[in-house]
Amino acid sequence: MALYPKHNERRLSLSEPGLLRSRFAFFRTAALFGLLLTLLFLSLFSYIFGSLYQQAGHTHNLNVAFVDYDDGGRIGSAVRQAYSDLSDDAFPTLIEYSPSRYPTPAMLRAAICNTDYWGALYISTNASDRLTAALTDSEFASSYNRTDVLTFIWNEARYSSIADSLAQQMGILSENARIAYMKFDDAGSHLFQTVNRSSTDSVAVYVDPWHLASINIQPTTQGSRLIYNTLVVILILIQQFFFLATINGLYAQFGLFGTIKARRIIIFRFLISALYAMAGAICTSGAIWAFRAGWKVNGNQWALTWLTLWLFGHLNFLTLDVFAVWLPPAFLPMGLTTYLVLNVTSILLPLELSPAFYKWGNALPAHACYYILVDIWSGGCNPHLNYALPVLFAYELCSGILSGLGVYRRAHYAVVAVEREESSWQERIDRAIEEFTRTLPPLGEAKLEQGTGIDVAEPKGVVNEETSREAVADREALAGEIRRATSRMAREQETLRRKESIGPSFSLV
Repeated sequence: MALYPKHNERRLSLSEPGLLRSRFAFFRTAALFGLLLTLLFLSLFSYIFGSLYQQAGHTHNLNVAFVDYDDGGRIGSAVRQAYSDLSDDAFPTLIEYSPSRYPTPAMLRAAICNTDYWGALYISTNASDRLTAALTDSEFASSYNRTDVLTFIWNEARYSSIADSLAQQMGILSENARIAYMKFDDAGSHLFQTVNRSSTDSVAVYVDPWHLASINIQPTTQGSRLIYNTLVVILILIQQFFFLATINGLYAQFGLFGTIKARRIIIFRFLISALYAMAGAICTSGAIWAFRAGWKVNGNQWALTWLTLWLFGHLNFLTLDVFAVWLPPAFLPMGLTTYLVLNVTSILLPLELSPAFYKWGNALPAHACYYILVDIWSGGCNPHLNYALPVLFAYELCSGILSGLGVYRRAHYAVVAVEREESSWQERIDRAIEEFTRTLPPLGEAKLEQGTGIDVAEPKGVVNEETSREAVADREALAGEIRRATSRMAREQETLRRKESIGPSFSLV
């Protein structure tokens, strides 16, 4: 027995004129949209690669504050010399401030917490004097603290990979400063000549005069940190996209847009999308916490993360619904893909490392959401809520309004479609009745044929009246029978479709 035996039945020849026209229209449309999609993805690839283009050349946009609490000691001179040697576009910019600007390291930490700078480097008070004493006096050398010389303050939760790179470059600066310090003393002699060579502790201090100390506001070393600003955002958008498509498909499958009041649909869609976004945010934040691998975050931060992702997920449901309502169906996949790529590109790198054009990414919800998350995870050390929250709520409000208008639009066209279908059925019924009545013999002749053969004349008015009444009755009976038959067929088809359905309908519009 052949598999799918009717697969080759009722097929047209390739030379069929109608098929030739269809083939031409098919290939023309496919070529047009293939070209449009190719150009779109070329543009998207160019956009995302452009944001990463010459990233190293923009490293100088990362500013690091430098304060010399040593009051002009030799270590400060060595740091300045090392920075002068390393300074170029591929190295962070070191901005020196006097101790009067930031009297204490705590104030420097506050400046980093406020994101005034990407990091802060400072030299401890009397560091040069303590180092000189350790080089010449074995007693000082034995108690010398190498980590109380040069200190770097930073926040690893703020773009972890970039922060790690910045810390490495500060380590390079520290090492170059050590080399510059060891060359000559204040009198111009080589520094080793002043070392107490009889003391192994002093020689050890000379070989290793300091270690760059680190004050990391929020250590973020877990492997999953690499996808917080990439795959996490992509999956949230995809999650909302598929749920939106499922919901719209269910509304179309059960004809709800044409039967339920638009206001009730708006309220119900808002509630069900909010509940789904809440569940998705719980799962996402729960997964982040489950794989945090020693990350120092607490329950309050988890709750705030969940609320932020809830808002972000729901506004994206509404925004994607706006695309589904107002974009032509043929261009909807292009719009959704563009929206996803633009959002992800806005948080791939700090805007300081991208060309200035990409600063418009501040207006995208993914960028605002990531800023809020960094602020939560680092204990308030990314205070941009005055910018980020208004952006998110603006998307929530505007997309909610446009999505609500879209429900009215769908409801309107659903009723129009029902009326058009009813009108079409009525026209078919009328044509069928007309054809049926045309084939019926005149009523008088039918009666004579059914009679006894006696020709009995009836008054003309009586015959016409009876004929009219019976014709109307026949017409109404026929119309009723057709309506009942079509209604029964429609119910049977609907029941069969629901029984055969193994899942919800999937549709975007």
